[in-house]
This record gives sequence, structure tokens and C-alpha cells, in this order.
Amino acid sequence: MNKKNLTEADIRTKFITPAIVGECGKKWDVMTQILEEHYFTRGRVIVRGKTVHRGEAKKADYILFYKPNIPIAVIEAKDNNHGVGAGMQQALEYAEILDVPFAYSSNGDAFLEHDRTPGTGVVERQIPLDRFPSPDELWTRFSTAKGYTATQAAVATQEYYFDGSGKSPRYYQLIAINRTVDAIARGERRILLVMATGTGKTYTAFQIIWRLWKSGARKRILFLVDRNILADQTKTNDFKPFGQAMTKITHRTADKAFEIYLSLYQAVTGTEEEQNIYKQFSPDFFDLVVIDECHRGSAADDAAWRKILEYFSSATQIGMTATPKETKSVSNIEYFGDPIYTYSLRQGISDGFLAPYKVVRIGIDKDLEGWRPEKGKTDKYGREIEDREYNDLDYDRSLILEKRTELVAARITEFLKAIDRFAKTIVFCENIDHAERMRQALVNANFDLAAANSKYVMRITGDNDEGKAQLDNFIDPESTFPVITTTSQLMSTGVDAQTCHLIVLDKRINSMTEFKQIIGRGTRINEDYNKLFFTIMDFKRATALFADPDFDGDPVQIYEPEAEDSVIPPDIVPETDAVLED
Repeated sequence: MNKKNLTEADIRTKFITPAIVGECGKKWDVMTQILEEHYFTRGRVIVRGKTVHRGEAKKADYILFYKPNIPIAVIEAKDNNHGVGAGMQQALEYAEILDVPFAYSSNGDAFLEHDRTPGTGVVERQIPLDRFPSPDELWTRFSTAKGYTATQAAVATQEYYFDGSGKSPRYYQLIAINRTVDAIARGERRILLVMATGTGKTYTAFQIIWRLWKSGARKRILFLVDRNILADQTKTNDFKPFGQAMTKITHRTADKAFEIYLSLYQAVTGTEEEQNIYKQFSPDFFDLVVIDECHRGSAADDAAWRKILEYFSSATQIGMTATPKETKSVSNIEYFGDPIYTYSLRQGISDGFLAPYKVVRIGIDKDLEGWRPEKGKTDKYGREIEDREYNDLDYDRSLILEKRTELVAARITEFLKAIDRFAKTIVFCENIDHAERMRQALVNANFDLAAANSKYVMRITGDNDEGKAQLDNFIDPESTFPVITTTSQLMSTGVDAQTCHLIVLDKRINSMTEFKQIIGRGTRINEDYNKLFFTIMDFKRATALFADPDFDGDPVQIYEPEAEDSVIPPDIVPETDAVLED
């Protein structure tokens, strides 16, 4: 057999795979420890003119696992017309992305090994084809470099939870989970994970907690969230496998018979000392506290979350956020330390797991120039308007310009008529009153569809039971109605709106955290329903004020129409037509 005539696939089949598996399969298990030709990204969604397609996904020739979901090596193969080390550069690139310690290249004659663990002496060496290391050999070298004790190694290798569905964490979730479990096994007490909205932080938290709980490394765990809907969704969905060991703290009561506790942080704190329900637990009751969305709430010294963290200071504490640094003076990095891992919106878009976005930035003359009433001018109720300069700090708060609300509603409607009048839309307003007035304006601007179905436009705010009852229908891809929702705060977090095509910003956004939370409502991809990208319609210039290209990436397009121009970008792609090309 002349190896030079064989394809790369032949080299893998005839030489590399047998060398990995070993005689009679005694080394690596093909079923549980080897993934061959495995795609670990999906390929960026590329929006150009009137076409939408995916870029090339990253594919490793081999990923080797010490245990399921604990990757330890990558191998890149080449045909025999290349040298043994010809695939090493690519192998190292993938090893760095996947956070694995060993990289290999082979052309079917031998292996070139690159050892990425620190302090091991020889970094690269060539090894014979029949001497490829076993899983135990690689793990021993890795754990020795880490300095694991037997107890620490047992925690680091604890199995993941499997539900039998075949669902497996994405590569970046594996990194976040494995790094966190590793850090805790080695005794670290405060850990920060930064993961963009839409990347599965709750699922990541579940697998971390599951492995620590099952290994016995942590026995009583408190998981804190800032919205009741998040606690309920977590208990029902990702955390369901904890079963009877889990409880949600409600009615301001502390039942100490459980091991996994979910809580809204407001449910265990209060303005009065006797309302601090968390103090019914002893300071050492919990040995792990996980804080979801640990932005300003837990970063500020006087915040309720910070008080809980300080009370349970003996516990290991994990913060999870999409915004590591809020301002120069308020940062969760100050409390937790630098992030142990960061997976940004920019990276999620590049990998094809998150949706790219366009920006339509609309300046209304009263917003840009301000407004001053003529002397003696009265409102519609006959009350005299204070004679002073008004600006966007006042609008929809101390001053209501009804014509402005109608103009915003008209612009939204113009956009939806051009792309798809049934494209799911969230309009973020200043407050509940503004959300109600915006609902009315959108009903009038879309009178035909609103008359045909009263749920075409809905206000979903914390004070409105009818609207809140429709939240599940809004986020359900199979439910047509509601189509347009107006809100103030309720839908800024915890709303997994997979098919949201349009996010409208008509409120002053006061922080980077709030901005990231809001735009995160559009970052999901749902190919089955042609949700491949989304648009931000910005009336408040928040997309300029909080631009963070290092974390969020750059928009596909920024369109800033003049007052008399259409809000429709010249080359806009109707979302309903945004199907992936083969």
C-alpha cells in the first residue's frame, strides 16, 4: 500500500484511528471518548444585502475526552504527502479555543505532540504511531501539572448530568463548567463567569452545581436570581433533575430540610432587620452560593445581594453575568476578581450560536433639539405648562408629548410593514404609563390587525395580569399572538424570546448592564422560524452611548435616516425571507 496515494480520510481510517483505539480497543473508547470530524461551532450567520448564509463552521478531526464532556486532546490529520507536523498549527488553534491541554498532528506515519500544560519541560516531541498515550496517561500528566490531590481529582472528574436525550453542552459551556469545577476543587472561593445573554448561563450553572453536589464537594447550595420568573423557569426547566432535594424560598419562610435552594433575592432580604430571612440560616449553612446576573446588585457595597454574600462569606461564591464592569466605581470584578472565563456576544455571533444585529438609529427633532413651550401654553387638561427647556430626560416622565408617541408608533409600524407585520417585537418604554400610551398608539397605527385580534398589541408590565398572562404566548414560537409588546422593565431579563425580530428602545437606558440585558432579548437564533438576525430600532441613541464592540461586536449595519427619510434601510432583508442558503 502506497500511503502517498491515500486521501486524508483514508489516513484517518487506516492509520490514525487504529493507533488511537489501540489493539482490541484497549486505549480510547470509540463510543464515549472519541469524536471524529466534529463541528464545535455552527458558522457565523452572514447578512449581506438580500442574502443570508452561514460562514464556515470549525471542525476538529478528532476531539478526545478523558470522560464524557471532559475534553483533553485534539488531533489534526493530514494526508501522507504532508509532514507529521503539518497540522500542528491548526491543532493548537483548536486546542486553545477548546481549552484542552494536548494537541497532536499526524500524517499516518507518527504523531507530533504539543503539551500545553505548564512546567512539563519538553513541549513538542514526536512519538511512534503505536505509542499514542492512553486516557489515563494523559490525565495523569494533566493532573500532575495541575497539582491535584486525589480528592481534587475526584471532584474535577465528576460526571455531568445526562438526561438520555443526547443533549450535550456547547464547547464554551464545557469550558465554563470545567474551569469552575477545577477552580473550586483547587480551593478558590470567589469565581466570576462572564457569558453573554442567550448563551445558556442557567444550564451552565446547573451542570456546575450538579457535579459539585454529586461529588460531595458542596452539599447545600443557594441559587439567587433577581426576577421571580427566572426562579420559576429555573426550577421547572434546567434544575428539574434535583427533584425532591430542591425548594424555592417563598412566603419569606426558611425550611432547612432541603439541599438546593432557589430564591429571589428580594424574598430573603428586607428594609428591616427582621425581614432578612436569610439570617434564619446559620452563616455556614450554605457551602456554595451562585448569583445569577450578578451585575450592579451584588457589586455595590450597600446592595442587598452583597449583604447576603457577606453573611455567607464562608461559602464558595460564583457570580454569573453578561457585564463584568458596570462603571469605574461599580464593578463585580472588584468583589469576585477577574473572570475565570468570558464568552462574549461578539464570540457567540462569530461562532454562529447567537444572532447578528442591525441598528436603525432614529433622531426625533424634539429629542435632539429640546422643546420649550410658549408662554402660557396649557396641556390638554387646561393646566399651564412650566416655562422651561425640556429634553429627553423629561419626555414620558414629567412631560408627555402625545404626538411624539404617535410618531414612534408610526415609525415602528412603517418598519414592520416593510419586513413582516407578524415579526415579534418588544418596545421598551420609560414606565408603565408610557407603555400603556405606546400600546394605544400602536393599536391605532395598526388598526386593521388590532381589530382582527385584540392580542396583536399587548402591554406586558408588572401591574397588568392580562398582559403577563400572555408572556408565554409571546415567547412561544408556535403562537402568533401577541405580536407587538410594550413594556418597561418586566421583559428586560428572563424572557427567552427566540423569535424576537425587532427590539425598540424608547426609554433612557442608564447602564451598560441594562442595555445588554435588553438587546439580549433578540440574540437567540431559531432557524425553524427563520429567526437568524434581529434589528434594534433606537430612538434614544443608546446603541451609540453603550457601544461595546469588544464584547458585543459591531452591528451588521447602522442606518440613521433623516427626519423625512424612510426608516427602512435601502438594502433591508425582510426577516420572513431571511432563509439560509445551502
